Amino acid sequence: MTRKIIVIRHGQTQFNAERKLQGHCNSPLTSKGKAQALAVGTHLKSHLTQRAYRVYASSLGRAIQTAHIICDEIGFEKANVHQDDRLKEFSLGTWEEKPLFELLDEDPALLDRRDWYLKAPKAETYQDVQTRLNDWLAEIPEQEDIVVVSHGLTGIVLRGMLLGLSYDQVWAQDLPQDAFFIIQNGTIERVNCFQDKSFI
Repeated sequence: MTRKIIVIRHGQTQFNAERKLQGHCNSPLTSKGKAQALAVGTHLKSHLTQRAYRVYASSLGRAIQTAHIICDEIGFEKANVHQDDRLKEFSLGTWEEKPLFELLDEDPALLDRRDWYLKAPKAETYQDVQTRLNDWLAEIPEQEDIVVVSHGLTGIVLRGMLLGLSYDQVWAQDLPQDAFFIIQNGTIERVNCFQDKSFI
């Protein structure tokens, strides 16, 4: 049986709710974000029954907070989560902590491209993130399933690498906080975790 890699984005944070950019800075999960992480954990349980697995998380607080909520649901010891800097979000340079409306005031056409984040002065490059993810992928075990709690942009790059997507295809993916993705044998399955939208 081939390895599953399950890619999860952290739950909604305070900065997400305020439409501020985070990158390598951090803000805590909102009550909605905690509920999203709980729902992900609840749905994830049934996908981890076939063989041993490991849990990895970005070293940023919002990913660790999400991973710990998920671990409580799936019965995984929080102390055994592998925290890894290579799973961190893109650094967004001088745009970190800036409200999106300020950036749109300066450049109203900013959101015309899906990869607009990379316009940030001193931002980490796409190639830099691919390199660190490649290093991480080379080290994870083949014989166990992998749960990885990361971020919106880093998550789509990782999914793209695992699926062999082009640059444009990578940026066409969505960045949900109420779903996760199971990648196995070059195929992807999306598992939605909030069926009843009134819940959130």
